[in-house]
Amino acid sequence: MLLAGGEAREIVVDGSGMIMGRLASVVAKLLLAGWRVNVVNAEKIVLSGDPRMVVESYRTTVLGVKSHFSHKWRPKRPRTPQRLFKHAVRGMLPKNKARGRRALARLRVYVGVPDELKGREFVRFPEADASRLSSHYIELGAVARQLGWKGGVEK
Repeated sequence: MLLAGGEAREIVVDGSGMIMGRLASVVAKLLLAGWRVNVVNAEKIVLSGDPRMVVESYRTTVLGVKSHFSHKWRPKRPRTPQRLFKHAVRGMLPKNKARGRRALARLRVYVGVPDELKGREFVRFPEADASRLSSHYIELGAVARQLGWKGGVEK
């Protein structure tokens, strides 16, 4: 989609130090409004709560579903920070509708900052800032590492 001046409606969001659920809801609203959203530093997005409980809940969700036959038949669950965040945003978009699928296609999530976005201005949302948290939180990269992510950049 284009603005009146002919420029694309694109935004680059810095995910470092942002609360995952709040950031995901803001990103979902932008996607439904027609914006292209690039989220950088996905490994630095934080999840609120006791770190052990957060990791345990993700571990039961990701690793808990097993098949009696083979690992090939298990549901594929996200383990990387990019996919964990994208999965959270996907849960906030309309299910089984073309509008939701088109919105999700406009989302790009990156670990770190890719070269093509290095010179761009990053946006931060104060309502999603982790400084609101009074105590316990864990970064998404740490959760992903405990789920089996090797820490590299996904292609």
